[in-house]
Amino acid sequence: MKRTKRTVALTFLTCLSLLISLTSGIMLNDRASAASKQAGRRGDKVASELRRRVWDSHSPDESMSVILQLNGPASGPLKTLLKRNGVHVNKSFSNFNSHAIELPSSVVDELAAYDEVQVLSLDDEVKSFGHITSTTGADDVRAQTGYTLDGSGIGIAILDSGMYSAHKMFGTRIVYNKDFTGQERVDDPYGHGTHVATAAAGNGTLYSGSYTGIAPNSNLINLRVLNSLGIGKTSGVLAALDWVMSNRSTYNIRVVNMSIGTAAVSSYQNDPLCQAVRDLVDAGVVVVAAAGNTGKDAFGRKIYGAIHSPGNEPSAITVGATNTFGTDARSDDGVATYSSRGPTRSYWTDTSGIRHYDNVIKPDLVAPGNKLIFAEAQNNLIVTTFPSLDSGLGAGKTSQKMMYLSGTSISAPIVAGAAALLLQANPKLTPNMVKMILMYTAQQLPNFNMFEQGAGQVNIEGAVRLAKLVRTDLTSTTAIGASLLTTTAPTAQSTVDGTTFSWAQGIVMDQTYAKGTALITKYQKIYGLGVLLSDGTLLSNGVLISDQTMMSSGVLLGTNIMTSNGVLLGDGTVFCATGVLLGDGVLLSDGVLLGDGVLLSDGTLLGAGVLLSDYVAPQSVLANGDLTAFMR
Repeated sequence: MKRTKRTVALTFLTCLSLLISLTSGIMLNDRASAASKQAGRRGDKVASELRRRVWDSHSPDESMSVILQLNGPASGPLKTLLKRNGVHVNKSFSNFNSHAIELPSSVVDELAAYDEVQVLSLDDEVKSFGHITSTTGADDVRAQTGYTLDGSGIGIAILDSGMYSAHKMFGTRIVYNKDFTGQERVDDPYGHGTHVATAAAGNGTLYSGSYTGIAPNSNLINLRVLNSLGIGKTSGVLAALDWVMSNRSTYNIRVVNMSIGTAAVSSYQNDPLCQAVRDLVDAGVVVVAAAGNTGKDAFGRKIYGAIHSPGNEPSAITVGATNTFGTDARSDDGVATYSSRGPTRSYWTDTSGIRHYDNVIKPDLVAPGNKLIFAEAQNNLIVTTFPSLDSGLGAGKTSQKMMYLSGTSISAPIVAGAAALLLQANPKLTPNMVKMILMYTAQQLPNFNMFEQGAGQVNIEGAVRLAKLVRTDLTSTTAIGASLLTTTAPTAQSTVDGTTFSWAQGIVMDQTYAKGTALITKYQKIYGLGVLLSDGTLLSNGVLISDQTMMSSGVLLGTNIMTSNGVLLGDGTVFCATGVLLGDGVLLSDGVLLGDGVLLSDGTLLGAGVLLSDYVAPQSVLANGDLTAFMR
């Protein structure tokens, strides 16, 4: 009976895929390289959540906080409008050609009519989401003779609620502090940022090094975007990212961690946070984003389609959470039930009012994130509200106290620390190379599909081993198919804490995946700056093929979203046909059962509905539009 049901389900998916391709035409998601990303944004310039706010406004004079993105210099008439009575430019983000403005609701459509206006969206609220070195393989890296990897010299920017600098896990490695909340303080009264920062880079001076971060000697840049209640604004996050763009060379900022996110309603092509992330990645900065903690509903059923922004941005490394069940061995690890699943359901609306969904496979990776112990900020709001999160360690010594947190908020800095180690091992790696290496060497977890785990669980031992072999003389003129490594391909297998496993040997690419040793033996143009890994895929007569100008021969593109058997990426059983994702429109009619869970209906996909609370019980909710730091 079970086999029969599965056969019927697969037949239904296949037929639906064909139906979509015949009736609406199959279109790849509008991916964009640095040169072409502007061309993909069509239709209504007013983001859907702002459009709803305008419709719901009680008066044409009702003031609204808006992010204005421009596609070029402002004309004289536009400058005049921005100086009009009732219109105020509060902040400008020079690196992103964007502005935070206050204006009456009646001016929104007038402003959108200007040719140089790219997108208008709400300046949403921002809130916080929520033995690791052994199980991730970081200890194995540091145990290698003659080669010490600890993140030395690499700057990691943490956009969060601040850092309690007196904690001994920081030492003197917080090299810069800046507040973007308006509170004029850089400590951590909320308590989220300190924990996140030490997960990425806490030193091993306390408790015999049991709670050392992944890159314990890296430099930390504290960019406070969440206030004492864990609340901020999109404009504050944009200001912090703008600062990173301007100062990345001064502090050698190679990695940005964003354990924060908001409802991913607007397509990544229009979302101002996603666009800022893309610009940073194009400039050579690795950006790691938490997937979110909306993995199940109030009834305990899996939810699909709830990846948060900026985790829906294709160029970011989006991280979900695994549960290690308190053991170092990786053999019992699984995806945490609360970890947000793909595909991304952000969309843009054309002039006919039709929604076009991104449907990007996310997360890219998963990492430990359940009940992890890292530094506790002094008298922070989280522990004050929930005393059980205090670990009991360091009692009476505020500079040594430790606390528990769970969530993709804590998984993200694990991967951010891993990226720092890769860049220390090979400073010439581009963000796309870092992303490829982390996915290629990941461990596929059995019985979880790509919407849950992406390429698999991070494997720092394998990733560093591969990164050290990548040539350091690669440039934008390197020929496609040229040797990527300085030697032969390494054994695609790792042993971490007694668990031996094969690497995934593949990468997730937008709406499909690719596998094959050519990914690590031959240089691919998709590893350069200003492109996406998914720029190597093309669609011809409804079939995915490789773009030979971006990817060499020897790379195999997948045709289905798979549930892993725990070995290689793409092995296992079919979970969903890629044809369904490639359909430019709805995914399984939205809200209908998707394999083993529920796809959030578009009308209630976080934007018009609610966000599950971070560290509170799943039944609790936050107001629509909150940007939240993912923790549990």
